[in-house]
Amino acid sequence: MTISIGRLLKEIETLAAFSAAPAPAVTRIVFSEEDRAARTWLKARFEEAGLIVREDPVGNTFARWEGSDSSRKPVATGSHIDAIPNAGKYDGVIGVLGALEAFRALKESGFTPKAPLEIVLFTSEEPTLFGIGCLGSRLLSGSLSPSAAASLCDRDGKSLEAWRAEAGFLSSLDDAPLQAGHFEAFVELHIEQGPILERERHSIGIVEKIAAPAAWRVRFEGEGGHAGAVLMPDRRDALLGGAETALMVERLVKTLGSEDGVGTTGVFQIAPGAINSVPFECVLEIDIRDTDHTARLAVEEALRAEIENIAVQRKLVADIHVINSDPPAICDSHIISIIEAASEDLPHRRIISRAYHDSLFVSRIAPTAMMFIPCRAGISHRPDEFSKPEDIELGVRVLAKSLAALAG
Repeated sequence: MTISIGRLLKEIETLAAFSAAPAPAVTRIVFSEEDRAARTWLKARFEEAGLIVREDPVGNTFARWEGSDSSRKPVATGSHIDAIPNAGKYDGVIGVLGALEAFRALKESGFTPKAPLEIVLFTSEEPTLFGIGCLGSRLLSGSLSPSAAASLCDRDGKSLEAWRAEAGFLSSLDDAPLQAGHFEAFVELHIEQGPILERERHSIGIVEKIAAPAAWRVRFEGEGGHAGAVLMPDRRDALLGGAETALMVERLVKTLGSEDGVGTTGVFQIAPGAINSVPFECVLEIDIRDTDHTARLAVEEALRAEIENIAVQRKLVADIHVINSDPPAICDSHIISIIEAASEDLPHRRIISRAYHDSLFVSRIAPTAMMFIPCRAGISHRPDEFSKPEDIELGVRVLAKSLAALAG
C-alpha cells in the first residue's frame, strides 16, 4: 500500500487557498463563498476517486465506496474543512483529505471492502457563524433537534435556514438525523492540537476519551454612574461581579474537577467601557470541560450557586444562559484495539482529547474512536499550525490499515 504524500500535500495547499485571508492564514467560514467553493472542489476530488457523493439538508457530505456485502453498514471516517478566522490549514482537513488518500491507497493496492466505506465531511465543526460547535454532527446524531437548529441565527440575525438555502441545501432539516447504528464504526484522524505526541516523540495518539464542554453565557446587571461621584458603599459594579466569577471558575475546576478538568472565561465584556464610568453590565462566556461528566456537573452546580451568591452580595442581577452542556465520550475499545494493531510498528500511546470534535457526537449513534498525529509545539487555530509530511503520511497509513481491518 502506497500513500502518495506528494499528492496529499498538494491537495492540502490547494484547499488552503480557498480562504478569505491571505496565506499562510486560512479563514473559511461555513457557507461563505470560500466554503462553498472548497466544497465544490472537494466533491470533484471524491468523484474522481470513484466515490458516490450525497449531501444532507445542512451540508454534511458523504462520499461512499460500496462494499461487497450489502448487509453490512458503513464504516466511516472524516472530519471538517471550515476554519475560524486566521487559522491554519491542517485542523480538520487532515481528517478529510487524509481519508481520501487512505481510500485511494486502498483502491490502488487492490483492496475490496466488504462493508461500505464512507468519508463524512461535517458542516460547521467550528462555532464561528452560529455560536455552536459541531452543528452538522449534532444534527446528524440527533443531539440537536431540527427545530432547535432552524432557530439558530448568526450575530446579524441571519438564520441558518437562510444561510443553507443560499448554499443550495433546500430539503427539510427533519431529514438530517441518522438512526442509531447507522455506521458500523467511525474513526476520525486529526492533528493533536496539543504538545504531548511531539514532546514524547510518538507518531500516533490513540484517543481513549473525548472531553466535552459546558458553555455558559453569564450576564451581570448593576448600576452605572460617574467614577468620581458614586461612593464605594453605594456601588453596584457589574465588572466586579464578573471578575469574582472568572476567578471562581478557576478555583472550582481545580478543587472539584478531575485531572482532565479545565475552565476558561474566554469572553469578558463590560459596558459602557469608559475609564471614568462605573460598569453597569458585564457579560462573560465560560467554557468548562472534563472527561468525567460527574465532576464537570459538580463544577457547574457549584458555579451556579456562587454566581447567585455574588449577585446577592454585590446587589446585582445575574442571568445564566447555558449555551450547551454535552456529555463526554468514551471511545470504543474494539476500534482502539484495531488502531493499536495498525500502529504496532510505530511509537504510539493512548491519549485524551481535551478539545472536542465531531466524533464526540457521532459516538452517540455509532462505535467511535479517534487517532491523533503530532503538530508542531501543539499549535492550532493559528497560521503557523503545522504537521510534518512524514507524520501525516504515517497517520494516513494507520487510518487506511484500520479502515481495512474494520471493513474487511
